[in-house]
Amino acid sequence: MALGACPADQPGFLASLLAGGVAGVSVDLILFPLDTIKTRLQSPQGFNKAGGFRGIYAGVPSAAIGSFPNAAAFFITYEYAKFFLRTDSSSYLVPVTHMLAASAGEVVACLIRVPSEVVKQRAQVSAASGTFHIFSNILCQEGILGLYRGYKSTVLREIPFSLVQFPLWESLKALWSRKQGHVVDSWQSAACGAFAGGFAAVVTTPLDVAKTRIMLAKAGSHTASGNVLSALLEVWKTQGISGLFAGVFPRMAAISLGGFIFLGAYDQTRSLLF
Repeated sequence: MALGACPADQPGFLASLLAGGVAGVSVDLILFPLDTIKTRLQSPQGFNKAGGFRGIYAGVPSAAIGSFPNAAAFFITYEYAKFFLRTDSSSYLVPVTHMLAASAGEVVACLIRVPSEVVKQRAQVSAASGTFHIFSNILCQEGILGLYRGYKSTVLREIPFSLVQFPLWESLKALWSRKQGHVVDSWQSAACGAFAGGFAAVVTTPLDVAKTRIMLAKAGSHTASGNVLSALLEVWKTQGISGLFAGVFPRMAAISLGGFIFLGAYDQTRSLLF
């Protein structure tokens, strides 16, 4: 880097901010019904009692508000971490760089994502209650920490997810680029993202179930304490393997489609801005 150069220019600070935000909003709003179905399948009261197919957009204001800053925070951190940890493109350390960058991105993004997710998921299983009413109740009954219930479990879900998804996405793009002799187009990047996201979604579903149970648990209950292993064991004892993979199909579908839209929109927006 030349002396006096602005570090923000190197990974494309503004491009990462806008591309990540646009991609995040696109995915969250388009695929919200699938997310609601997944949450209701994973809820302790069961799909029908949680609302079934009724009020499928319950909680969408929370998702809409949190989506842009959450996605932007992830990609700014991801691009910066990749820049500062950069290695030779032929190095065997490249996947490790992507893993570390994605993990750093998740830790930062979860500071925004978790409050939005807590409010959204409670609205999804209580469609009769408005988003603002649920938000106010959480603050009154549990304080600001109530909005961060499940932070640990969300990070423990997102980091393994990113450790699978992002190195796989980057590797598939690199392989495709080598095969065709030029950098992948946006739709090709999106196809790689869909495959990588779908695969990562399946293998991390039990962690997603644990996160949902923790966020939806009654205040003061054992599950609400946030112990991921305890939540997993409780699901295993009561519902077995099917309980641990509750909602796996809508989750896989949403994240595969989400990967296609999100990573494709991200690359397309960055290419337009550069």
